[in-house]
Amino acid sequence: MDPNTFPTKGNLIRAKNSLALSQQGFELMDKKRNILIRELMQLIDEAKDIQGQIDITFRKAYTALQKANIEMGISYVQEIACSVPEETSIRIKTRSIMGTEIPLVECDPTMAAPAYGYYSTKKSLDEAKEAFEKVKELTVKLSMVENAAYRLAASIKKTQKRANALKNITIPKYQDLVSGISNALEEKEREEFTRLKVIKRMQGSKSS
Repeated sequence: MDPNTFPTKGNLIRAKNSLALSQQGFELMDKKRNILIRELMQLIDEAKDIQGQIDITFRKAYTALQKANIEMGISYVQEIACSVPEETSIRIKTRSIMGTEIPLVECDPTMAAPAYGYYSTKKSLDEAKEAFEKVKELTVKLSMVENAAYRLAASIKKTQKRANALKNITIPKYQDLVSGISNALEEKEREEFTRLKVIKRMQGSKSS
């Protein structure tokens, strides 16, 4: 038998402290879960908005690219595309939301001059370049938002499990323990009171 369950005042104090700590833990888990859910809903809305912008910008980009292919020839456009430098400005950092590490992706806006000459190209190529650069920026942002949403969802699930364990297992356990020890101590006090009354009565009878 666990000695911590013996009906003593020390065990009662420890059980009450454990119960209070478990209830406080549940409240904190519940608050954390609500905050994370609110953050997740904001990210979901943001992801939908970004995805809508990407769809519109992609259509614009491919329309301009198709026009450039017609005006300049597919092979020449492909040759220009091969001269575009590799993207190296993307940086990944992290930030914390209630202990959950969320990726923070940064990307420098494209400021460099195009890798082709204006004299040998058409306006449609400039429009395609601008639109695809916008798609790149939006895609980086979307990847950050979606990754953050996945991590928050996993954290919410873990927090929910902990809150449920506290609510359904730990707290009832200590409630039963506090109740059991309290009842046992009260019964011992009643027995002791009755015993003292009997002794006092017996002493009174002897003195008379």
